[in-house]
Amino acid sequence: MTVDGLLAVFMTNRAALVRFLRARGAGDDADDIAQDLWVKLAAGGQGPIADPLAYLYRMANNLMIDRHRMASRRRDREQSWITIERGGDDVSDEPSAERRLLSRERLAEIDGRIDALGPRTSAIFRRFRLDGVSHGQIAAEHGISVSAIEKHLRKAYRILSAIGADDAAAEDPERLDRGGANDAAG
Repeated sequence: MTVDGLLAVFMTNRAALVRFLRARGAGDDADDIAQDLWVKLAAGGQGPIADPLAYLYRMANNLMIDRHRMASRRRDREQSWITIERGGDDVSDEPSAERRLLSRERLAEIDGRIDALGPRTSAIFRRFRLDGVSHGQIAAEHGISVSAIEKHLRKAYRILSAIGADDAAAEDPERLDRGGANDAAG
């Protein structure tokens, strides 16, 4: 049988081949597998075929198995990658003891810097950011204007901004050099 003859048998039996693939577990991939089969047939290279329909069913089944194996390998590869990235199968979502300790030290440092701004600024910042009290209510508690509250908060935010810049510089020391060059040029 020639390639054209085999393609004609395929076209005549395409719907039956797709049903066969779906029944064998290909699901939504059945049409894609049939398309792959068409491409293989159109490329030629088949020798004489005694029973073209049986040949097509066998090819379709083999393509489906190949696709299933590739998907299985892909899932295994992705799972292995996830396991490696997380550091193992039994990794907890909880931060490590080291990370908790570093976080506590960092928080103590930030607390110290906020406290260094003075008792009033420190109290205003904590009332607003931690307790969620409004500017107006804090102003009434301290007997000062809302504008003064905003000035105290800006002072605290400048410190926090400087801490953030320090952190960024620690992660990427060249960042300060690039920033300084841009500031000098601008």
